[in-house]
Amino acid sequence: MRDRPASEDGTLPATSPVSWKPNNPSHPASLFSGWLVLLLVSSVLAGCAGKPTVTSSGQSSQTYSAKPGADHRNYFMIEDEVAAQEMVLYALGLLGTGYRFGGRNPEAGLDCSGMVSYIVEQVSGRNLPHNAAQIARITKPIKVSELRPGDLVFFNTLNRPHSHMGIYMGEGRFVHAPSSRGQIRIERLDNVYFRPRIDGARRLVASST
Repeated sequence: MRDRPASEDGTLPATSPVSWKPNNPSHPASLFSGWLVLLLVSSVLAGCAGKPTVTSSGQSSQTYSAKPGADHRNYFMIEDEVAAQEMVLYALGLLGTGYRFGGRNPEAGLDCSGMVSYIVEQVSGRNLPHNAAQIARITKPIKVSELRPGDLVFFNTLNRPHSHMGIYMGEGRFVHAPSSRGQIRIERLDNVYFRPRIDGARRLVASST
């Protein structure tokens, strides 16, 4: 699987990740030749936007209809108030895990949305789409200034909204799975590359809203 250029996964080559050692490292924790070519290229580059599974009937096996501004009851929410803390712990336990485009589990490698959906499934038993933009569409928008540990933070790294994402862990830091340097790591939101590319934040845990 090809890695995308560093500037397309959300990390500058010269940027050093934040150093962090988890308390429990072993914790389980996509328009023709004009358009057609561009469509194909977009599919390859959208490392954090894996496609939903499609059944033999042609229907997506994942249906998510909630959009920002919709009634709160339609957002994907996790009811357990401890889940936000658990998400951070799982993310820290995955530090150093290899990157893989389309990856859905730590053994095979993870991309950014794969990391988030994997952690949410481990914490709540529920499934998110393997696509950063779709995750942004079905989760509750909050202001970036309101970010709390366990919230999701999104970036525009492909000249397309919500093309990269990570899990906020507090103190201006987030965990993500970039393709450059090939492993899950911690970065700062005020990083010279990420700061101008932040394009949204979302909250998953209902009790922390």
